[in-house]
Amino acid sequence: QVQLVESGGGLVQAGGSLRLSCAASGGTFSNYAMGWFRQAPGKEREFVAGVSWIGGRTSYADSVKGRFTISRDNAKNTLYLQMNSLKPEDTAVYYCAAGLQLRIVVLFQQNNYDYWGQGTQVTVSS
Repeated sequence: QVQLVESGGGLVQAGGSLRLSCAASGGTFSNYAMGWFRQAPGKEREFVAGVSWIGGRTSYADSVKGRFTISRDNAKNTLYLQMNSLKPEDTAVYYCAAGLQLRIVVLFQQNNYDYWGQGTQVTVSS
């Protein structure tokens, strides 16, 4: 059983930056592909970024390419999401998720993930 705890959310002005963290415990972190998803009010949860379990390959939603960077530190069992040039439309609850040995081509599909965090709120003011 893997537990995931997100942190780092908050209120920021448009154009600002935030870094989200996701601390994992209870499993072998390096065996899991990791992803960030978000859900805005009244909208479905959507894929933001993913990183493979081997090789550190990354995948991004078109809406965040060039602004967000996903990374992982296997020594610290932690996943990160660096968010720059934030926009009001980035406002959402952000969730991290873990999927056992997922291939990069399926990282965007949330039903492939086995474990989810509780989420952290990101609010971007205009």
